[in-house]
Amino acid sequence: MATSSLAKIAILDDYQSVALDMADWSPLEGRAEITVFHDHLMEVDRLVDRLKPFDVVSVMRERTPLSRTIIERLPRLKLIASTGAGNASIDLDAAAERGIKVMNTGYSSTPAIELAWALILAMARNISSENQSLREGGWQTALGTELAGKTLGILGLGHIGSAVGVIGRAFRMNVIAWSQNLTNERAESKGILRVEKDVLFSTSDFLSIHVRLSERTHGLVGAAELAQMKPTSRIVNTSRGPIVDTAALIDALQSGQIAGAGIDVYDTEPLELTHPLRTLRNVLATPHIGYVTREMYQTFYGDTVRNIVEWLDNQL
Repeated sequence: MATSSLAKIAILDDYQSVALDMADWSPLEGRAEITVFHDHLMEVDRLVDRLKPFDVVSVMRERTPLSRTIIERLPRLKLIASTGAGNASIDLDAAAERGIKVMNTGYSSTPAIELAWALILAMARNISSENQSLREGGWQTALGTELAGKTLGILGLGHIGSAVGVIGRAFRMNVIAWSQNLTNERAESKGILRVEKDVLFSTSDFLSIHVRLSERTHGLVGAAELAQMKPTSRIVNTSRGPIVDTAALIDALQSGQIAGAGIDVYDTEPLELTHPLRTLRNVLATPHIGYVTREMYQTFYGDTVRNIVEWLDNQL
């Protein structure tokens, strides 16, 4: 890229129209031309046509996947500035083969931990339905559930799952966990009891999912696992949609096999307008906001600016 030309930067999927307010972009003045897109394009051809003029594409987490098919059709692309510590939806091999640099930002698990608990608490006390009743002129409509003495099951005891478990203990819950690689020593170090998979599903009053999506965890929670749960149990998924078999989950919710679900992640995002998870009364659904906080966006976009500046400096 000639030093006299401005780098063309595309910021994708700025749903809240806040990207330019979350960081000081002035270090790029006179060096780059920034275009912000607030909508989301799913069609590959339309996305490629949009991105062809740009040297740099800033992607927010996995909102817009950059597959090999897309990357190979963007001859001008030189830098992918991705938010978060990693992005599984970017084909890193395809980028490397074309000499495209991929840079990442800092990340904090705090927002995801807090959202998991927001969903648990909201379901336990029927916050959504009670709020709706009040707004419509009604009053109390249901009985809440106390957390103290209940069992919190954690599927995956990594950094996020461990923190969720610590908070569960503060609510005086019995906290248990299971995952394919979880050891007794790891669980004990977090003050949590490791159990077998069938015990996790059959005894949890609230089951919160905190494993990474991989070939091993795709569909890890299916019809058989849901059938083991109590009809009073609720499941929370703030990790990735495909970890849970969506069809099996919908069946379990519609039949009353489980009492409810708090969901922030889906097989396809944004979620289809006609999807049952948008309308089931025993579902508390949010639009993948686990990382969507002011503080997290400030980290994401602040680091993105620094990454682009560093990349530009290396072009000289």
